[in-house]
Amino acid sequence: MDHTHTSFNAYMEFLAAPPADGTPVVLETANALSLHFDLLATQSFMSRRDPDKLMLGYTRTMMGFLLLQPTPGRISMIGLGGGSLLKFCYRHLPDTRIVAIEIDPGVIALRDTFHIPPDDERLEVICADGAEYVKSGDARPDVILVDGFLAHGMPAQLGNAAFYSACHARLADDGILVANFVEDDPLIPYYLEEARAAFGESLSIFMAEDSCNYTLFAWKGAPRLPSRDVLLAHADALATIHPLNLRGTARRLKQGTRLALDWASGQKPESNRR
Repeated sequence: MDHTHTSFNAYMEFLAAPPADGTPVVLETANALSLHFDLLATQSFMSRRDPDKLMLGYTRTMMGFLLLQPTPGRISMIGLGGGSLLKFCYRHLPDTRIVAIEIDPGVIALRDTFHIPPDDERLEVICADGAEYVKSGDARPDVILVDGFLAHGMPAQLGNAAFYSACHARLADDGILVANFVEDDPLIPYYLEEARAAFGESLSIFMAEDSCNYTLFAWKGAPRLPSRDVLLAHADALATIHPLNLRGTARRLKQGTRLALDWASGQKPESNRR
């Protein structure tokens, strides 16, 4: 198949008449597939050559949970998209149980298109509301990854106090919540305030790698992060296993604790992409 020609035709059709109902659309090129709900944002991006590679910077930054939880027993993912985070974790964390919760059956229907593995003893994809999912059941994940978006943006139920409180209760005693926000979302200060109600000062927010996204980390256990030097040492140790820029994430994670406090006091954080 001539994917370049197919992609051009599909893209022109998409530009002319994007789906008004938020139906997920896959655009194809010779080298990649991408998932979209509208003209404004790319929800997921997959390399044909390496379907498990994390192509978008914010997804690599979200994997920074490895600095604090290098061998999680269980990960819950709210939002499936093209399965980038799921596939990376499934490939590189062979002892981890992964459960992905996706509210849109149309997105789940694309799992084969994006090379998402079938369910097995390590992997389960559930069609449900992620905000409701964290309120039920007795499984206690070590990590909750929140990257749930619909055509209109992030659902309100994934950014309020009830949600963060449910995540805090659901997480293991030393568990970590990682959430993705788009940079221009005016409600980010509200999300931080609501997260602080559940996690206290155990928060860090910073600009994700090579993207226009902010990443929120919130954790249980000790309120203070390890020192910068300790985090960098963890990043160096993990570099032999995971193809990620964890040193950069370690620096921004540490800086982000101060930025979270600044934003709480009404000062929007400056970019800390370094």
